[in-house]
Amino acid sequence: MKKSAILGIIVIAVAIAVIISTYSNSSTYGSFKDAEQTKSELHIVGHLNKEKPLYYDATKDANYFSFYMKDNKGEECKVVFTGTKPQDFERSEQIVLTGQMQGSEFHANKILMKCPSKYTQDKVEISGAATPTKQASI
Repeated sequence: MKKSAILGIIVIAVAIAVIISTYSNSSTYGSFKDAEQTKSELHIVGHLNKEKPLYYDATKDANYFSFYMKDNKGEECKVVFTGTKPQDFERSEQIVLTGQMQGSEFHANKILMKCPSKYTQDKVEISGAATPTKQASI
């Protein structure tokens, strides 16, 4: 075989390996009910249930954080995150979890938060008075 043919086969094999590894690492969006039915990793979008307690005690275990979340379909589930509690977690508007169900709890390995904007329309003041301008003399 020619060297160019061997090189072409190697390039094709590497491309196929990259595609397969990318496809196997990807996960889909779902709900807590979907997570109960499948054992694969899912992304779940929802919001924090602020009526139920958050548990995080850095002195006992800095890598254990639990809370209750409602997904976009209204189902509630206890979430356990093996990591530190994200800053301003209580202020988040929306949460995206990546993980899978273990028993009746959803064990997340990633948390993405959408926090409220600190720039709101209510805080902008518009002044109606114009200020005089000075012209420079040459």
